[in-house]
Amino acid sequence: MKAGVIGLVILGWAAEGTAADWPMWGGTPARNMVAAECGLPTDFGPIQFKGGGNEVDVGATKHLKWVAKLGSQSYGNVVVAAGRVFVGTNNDPPRDPRHSGDRSILLCLDEHTGALLWQLVVPKLAAGQVNDWEQLGILSSPAVEGDRVYLVTSRAEVLCLDARGLANGNDGPFTNEAHYVVQDIVLDRGRPTERPAPPIEPGPRDADILWCYDMIHELGVFPHNAANSAPLLYGDLVYVATGNGRDWTHANVPFPFAPSLIALDRRTGTLAATDDAGIGPRVFHGQWSSPAAGLVDGRPLLFYGGGDGWCYAFDARPALSGGRAWLRTVWRFDCNPPHRKVREGRPLHYGDPAGPSEINATPVFVSNRVFVAVGQDPEQGEGAGCLSCMDATRTGDITQTGKVWAFDAIGRSLSTVAIDAATGLLFTADLAGVVYCLDAHSGTVFWTHDMKAQVWGSPLLADGKVYLGDADGDWVVLAATKQKTVLGETNLGAPIYSSPVAANGVLFVQTCTHLFAFALEQKSGGS
Repeated sequence: MKAGVIGLVILGWAAEGTAADWPMWGGTPARNMVAAECGLPTDFGPIQFKGGGNEVDVGATKHLKWVAKLGSQSYGNVVVAAGRVFVGTNNDPPRDPRHSGDRSILLCLDEHTGALLWQLVVPKLAAGQVNDWEQLGILSSPAVEGDRVYLVTSRAEVLCLDARGLANGNDGPFTNEAHYVVQDIVLDRGRPTERPAPPIEPGPRDADILWCYDMIHELGVFPHNAANSAPLLYGDLVYVATGNGRDWTHANVPFPFAPSLIALDRRTGTLAATDDAGIGPRVFHGQWSSPAAGLVDGRPLLFYGGGDGWCYAFDARPALSGGRAWLRTVWRFDCNPPHRKVREGRPLHYGDPAGPSEINATPVFVSNRVFVAVGQDPEQGEGAGCLSCMDATRTGDITQTGKVWAFDAIGRSLSTVAIDAATGLLFTADLAGVVYCLDAHSGTVFWTHDMKAQVWGSPLLADGKVYLGDADGDWVVLAATKQKTVLGETNLGAPIYSSPVAANGVLFVQTCTHLFAFALEQKSGGS
């Protein structure tokens, strides 16, 4: 997708899903989980593994074009662009013997065969479990435009990569890949530190880093557990959430005045603006949402789910004030209804199953409405949630004036919604594993479906069907209609913590250990 087309889509001048690729999280800046693909498979049959191991029996699986082996934990959602597939995973097992141990990995695969083209190897932070949880791997979904790939690493860096890797040479200004991949974590008098290690000369199957912006060193942010923002492109800027949150005690925000949302010059990686919302002191736990965007009354707005449970809209155009450039708050909406904060005169605190939550899902923008649910880190368990629909044309504190509807029968949710603009049907899920079909205009529930296992990912709406997986590895296909119809079910052999995507006639489904490419065409093979 060309730069001009991305600009048109974000401004609302192009229909969602018109591109065959899926170049970013949510497909477009509006982040609506809808793909304009037709002829996608419904029946997959049982997924079989050879000899009870990790190798998928390609010949025994229906509609399987190819399958690629990932690591042991894979949470970074798939992006498809320019003949390549990008997916985050970990380094278990290593694909390159030069890179051993716990590392975060971004894989670049051939879209047609699943063959590995190159990989980005990211060393772990010395802080380890506090803000770079072991074995998680890359959690960010890249944004791809032309030959550039934008990514947030587990080290809370924003990277710009060459989509072709080092196969066409080491382009700059960043040319120090040999040292980047080998930063070692050691104990110095019992405290974790980083020590330079001998360089590893990169080869044609390694990533080419064009520039790097370190949010920890430059902004003082403190991600809790992991940084995971999916970058958003608009004009000459790339927007990312910093992930700033609480420390290991869960009682303190080490850097309360660090920004939560920033804009960088996507050509150079220099800081262009920071948000003015001051979310840091109010963060409940961590910040794991990603920004969305849309055009409202001629003004491009960014929509962000804060770690304080409020949804924010910012003007996407930086404004200068006091010698700094800001992303100015246009409106804010408290996504936790009053009865999530006080019940029978008793305050409800964060962590209470009936209490307030932050926003982990990504806001979705459709027809001047913003939709997002509250949720918590799955380790906090299940609890009460709320899915809100907001009027994006308002300004100020719109908790009352901008409330279109709120559905508080949903549980805590990590899922980004999928909305069919033609039928007005909205599909989502909560952590407990209940799938919901609602009226996007009123919040009325048409039906529910119990997956009987936790759902971490988001539903994909494509070809008149809703696709979704759960933590037991169960995979379901539902009809995208007012009447519930289960069209297909199978098990993919490993937990599904990510979201499916569809691009160029192919359905991509990612488990913790494998990436499956399903299509109604001849099989290509596996890796």
